[in-house]
Amino acid sequence: MITLGSADPDSLDAVVLLAELGAALSAITGDSGAASFDPQDVRGPRSVFLVARDDQGVAVGCGALRPLTPDVAEFKRMYARPGSHAGKNILAALEWHAVIFGYSEVWLSTRRVNRRAMDFYRRNGYVPVPAYGKYVGSQASACLGRWL
Repeated sequence: MITLGSADPDSLDAVVLLAELGAALSAITGDSGAASFDPQDVRGPRSVFLVARDDQGVAVGCGALRPLTPDVAEFKRMYARPGSHAGKNILAALEWHAVIFGYSEVWLSTRRVNRRAMDFYRRNGYVPVPAYGKYVGSQASACLGRWL
């Protein structure tokens, strides 16, 4: 069973998970993506950083939600340790928080070459949205979203 709780993105479990994510992304894309995440962005109102734990309490995944516009939240640094089966739980918890915080949509960006992420989000109802922010004009990025 997977449980989720809020955590500070600088906590030990979060740092370990974010490092694993960075290494996995570097292997797939050549870039850890760490420069796209500012921990301060998920410490304010209408934002959250979550850590997923298995039934032994071991941290197995994480994800962040931050405001993008008053109606749209953005997912950042979503990661599930391979084999943990935590991805769907993390996604559902982030979506739940987005609803509680009053957002009507959630958006994210991932690299097109990251087939695992692309397939995961599509399976869970995410569709292309207009490129936003630093992703405008990027051929490498895919911006996806979902109405809540």
